[in-house]
Amino acid sequence: MREIIDKLASERQLTKEEWVTIIENRTPELAEYLFEKARQEQAKHYGNEIFIRGLIEFTNYCRNNCFYCGIRAGNRNIERYRLTKEEILECCELGDQIGFRTFVLQGGEDMHFTTDEMLDIITSIKKRYPEHALTLSVGERDYDTYLAFFNAGADRYLLRHETANKEHYNSLHPKALSHARRRECLSYLKEIGYETGTGFMVGSPGQTAEHLAEDMLFITDFDPDMIGIGPFLPHHDTPFAHEKAGTVELTLYMIGLIRLLNPSVLLPATTALGSAEESGRSLAVLAGANVIMPNLSPLNVRKKYLLYDNKISTGVETAEGISQLAEDMEKIGYKLVFSRGDRNKSNI
Repeated sequence: MREIIDKLASERQLTKEEWVTIIENRTPELAEYLFEKARQEQAKHYGNEIFIRGLIEFTNYCRNNCFYCGIRAGNRNIERYRLTKEEILECCELGDQIGFRTFVLQGGEDMHFTTDEMLDIITSIKKRYPEHALTLSVGERDYDTYLAFFNAGADRYLLRHETANKEHYNSLHPKALSHARRRECLSYLKEIGYETGTGFMVGSPGQTAEHLAEDMLFITDFDPDMIGIGPFLPHHDTPFAHEKAGTVELTLYMIGLIRLLNPSVLLPATTALGSAEESGRSLAVLAGANVIMPNLSPLNVRKKYLLYDNKISTGVETAEGISQLAEDMEKIGYKLVFSRGDRNKSNI
């Protein structure tokens, strides 16, 4: 198996059969070999630096009914909220004081925030913090809307493809959502000029090694600037409430493979990993991740943005825990960096 990992490290691509083989035949020893190579690649582009982003979860309303998501439109047991523009700017002010130089504005697909309202929020943030990067994660929109957001100052956009396999995508989403539409939106974002992020769940219901192989082939072709992956974690008020959760072990393994596939990518240690395993953040960094997104949202709404059960919203997950987070990173040989943290393409 090591020869496949060595091939990935040198050629930055594998066949579908090789992807399936390396995923299905993983062992703890092979994982350690992979992680060591992933750390070497990470160091070539970013040294021992871990970028931090300030996450602002500004609305938990969503028009969609994805079968895995706790803030799905059909969940009547959730307490909904929306932050005002003033509250969002207060989050940014807190983040700026702490030292964040990237804000991530994330929410459900909430059409209460019209294009004009979103443009007002974006321009207000960029007017106050022109040197800061602004990332949006607000789902599927049309080309003109994405372009307007970009022209207003949005720098990055996160839109997970969730799964590259059409049939698997359809098993995770209602008929109103389309695999082709998701691909189309991602192509729009890249064409416009965003630093574009995508990603997938690990261990989602019905997922196979072949599906993960197709995810890796999609990433090879698309060449995203950011890739966010985390284990599928069930939520009690969804159709997938009783499905088996994805594992930390396989998620870490996929992080290592992604780092070898795309050495310069910005690769978060996601909240889902930290929720599934107390040391998940540190383990993800040691597997090749180089981004962490502490939560800047107001304390009174953090537990309401519950995409899955037991989502962490306290401790090092929060902006208030930044000193502890820095200490945790230092223990494993890394340091937090307070900068925009753009993708380093110089060695590509």
